[in-house]
Amino acid sequence: MPDELSPRGRELVAAARVLLEAEGPEGLSMRRLAERVGVTAPSVYKHLPDKAALEHAVISDAFAEMAVAFAAAVDGAGDRLGALATAYRRFASAHPHLYRLMTTRPLDRGRLRAGVEAAAAAPLVAAVGGDADAARAAWAFAHGMAILEIDGRFPPDADLDAAWARGIAAFRPGAA
Repeated sequence: MPDELSPRGRELVAAARVLLEAEGPEGLSMRRLAERVGVTAPSVYKHLPDKAALEHAVISDAFAEMAVAFAAAVDGAGDRLGALATAYRRFASAHPHLYRLMTTRPLDRGRLRAGVEAAAAAPLVAAVGGDADAARAAWAFAHGMAILEIDGRFPPDADLDAAWARGIAAFRPGAA
């Protein structure tokens, strides 16, 4: 489990995040990680049993980071859902490789640090009035917008701020 990592394991996870952000998923290998930290590849496996464990530790840290950012976004916000959408969009665009690692393939939640995904989701669930299904639908909208924006799939003249605002408005409690 990621919460049981040694100090060296934590160092490896931090270095993996740097590799991922700089080089994308192609650069995130146990061999490249070992080189980056200055150890042999077999010694990486003493701290992280496999690449999936490494990836889930990186994802766990990212969910924890998102939870902090989302809590800060809604703190005192008059429009909690709009504030969350802004924070989500900012996170996805600032960390496109990490965002893809977190969201574009199956996730083995049993390998995540306990509670991190729920902590990241809690502000959204609260912002839509406690309805978990509405929160999932709002997340699906935000994810679709974020990944399409990251991938440059919108026409150059598209008003993405207006599209985000229009989509988020549909998920506000009481929206028709």
